[in-house]
Amino acid sequence: MNRLTKRLLTTLLALTVSVTALAQEKKEEKKEPEKAKPALEDKSSKSTHTVRIGGQPLTYTATAGNLVLRDEEGKARASLFYIAYTRDGVTDPSKRPITFSFNGGPGSSSVWLHLGVLGPRRVLMDEIGNALQPPYKLVDNEFSILDETDLVFIDPVTTGYSRAAEKEKEKEFHGFRADIESVGEFIRLYTTRTNRWASPKFLIGESYGTTRAAGVVNFLQDRYGMYFNGVMLVSSILNFGTARFDTGNDLPHILFLPTYTATAWYHKQLPPDLQSRELRSVLDEVEAFAAGEYTLALMKGNNLSEAEKKSLARKLARYTGLTPDYIERTNHRIEIGRFVKELRRDERITVGRLDSRFTGVDRDAAGERYEFDPSYAVIQGPFTGAFLSYIRGELKYESDLPYEILTGRVQPWSYKEFEGRYVNVSEDLRRAMSQNPHLQVYVANGYYDLATPYFATEYTFDHVGHDDSYKKRVTMTYYEAGHMMYIHMPSLRQQKNDLAAFIRKSVPR
Repeated sequence: MNRLTKRLLTTLLALTVSVTALAQEKKEEKKEPEKAKPALEDKSSKSTHTVRIGGQPLTYTATAGNLVLRDEEGKARASLFYIAYTRDGVTDPSKRPITFSFNGGPGSSSVWLHLGVLGPRRVLMDEIGNALQPPYKLVDNEFSILDETDLVFIDPVTTGYSRAAEKEKEKEFHGFRADIESVGEFIRLYTTRTNRWASPKFLIGESYGTTRAAGVVNFLQDRYGMYFNGVMLVSSILNFGTARFDTGNDLPHILFLPTYTATAWYHKQLPPDLQSRELRSVLDEVEAFAAGEYTLALMKGNNLSEAEKKSLARKLARYTGLTPDYIERTNHRIEIGRFVKELRRDERITVGRLDSRFTGVDRDAAGERYEFDPSYAVIQGPFTGAFLSYIRGELKYESDLPYEILTGRVQPWSYKEFEGRYVNVSEDLRRAMSQNPHLQVYVANGYYDLATPYFATEYTFDHVGHDDSYKKRVTMTYYEAGHMMYIHMPSLRQQKNDLAAFIRKSVPR
């Protein structure tokens, strides 16, 4: 073998080794595990502000952050986003109440109670509750209850910026019991870390948030021995059987009737003799009819005579603004989805579900149900835009996650604990009140709320306990507005006074 041949062989061998090594490196690179996601950690942003409430300046600290829930081995389960407001200059926190707040859905963030009534900033709307021209903004809330209590607004898992630690496990939090336990665990952990166990404590929820509140107050008592001074329920629904228009369930037809009347009165669809009276006077009459003659008629079912059917249709028409012929075609059972489309159909106008004062216009007037809820449309944009500007601009909390104001990502929501029956947490609230005889309950009702009608709420509380000791601890309030009664300025003023009075009477003197 000559020298040239040896050189060629040596070069070829070196190239082969190099190529083999490179291929091995590439193979090893492929085998390298993906970089682990950053571990969930608590983070927060604090800022100091001043607001005038009742004409008096109040300085407070706002904390926007997330708190990680972990199991007892320290593994992260979920990160819950919250915004807390604490009054500055408080020397003895044990004398200062603290209130935990959430909305409902399921799937709603806490933005509605936060920026509508309770917090130190509120969305600017007109006197009635109509949205102003965008862009939307916040103003100081002179009706905030921050002068009475510190506030913590909680977003349950998958709402707001709250998320499960592992996306594939987020469904584990999307159910009645799991939701109560995760929100309850947040409250326990926050209370412990901020050393507020000695403070008077309150819960406030709205809509499904009232369902959650009844469950949470009972859970925290049983699991951790955490007793509350009061539970505040805004637009309450504890017994779902009062609001489910299922075949064979006549209860909602009875309990929604006074709100149909209030809606027709507001839109001037009642006969002159009713239309000329004060709303409360008209409602007294229709409540007596609903609980008496109408209930008995529905109980008779097919045993109603033709004369009774005609008479009942005329009376229902008088109280609803609908025609006797239409009511007969519904078998004297007016379902909410039909009512909001039918009341002003001749004008091609629909009315709202959350707040029946508001109206919308569908593509046509022939459908059985409306295309959208005009009372949700009037609040969705203002609350969303104002909050997202506020959280980064004023509170300095940054996240690139979409803030889920009201999301369907939590569906299907599990009610496995109530399989085969309607959800009813009134017993949870009764148990909590029974074990804690000092627990007070505040209930806010809107006369124009077709989502959680006031007469249905009264019915529910008429069946919580069966002695006067329960009745005496329940404070019922009423507002001439809807589900979010606080967007109506006269109701907001009234609600501030009602909430403040309730908190004062529920804490030790």
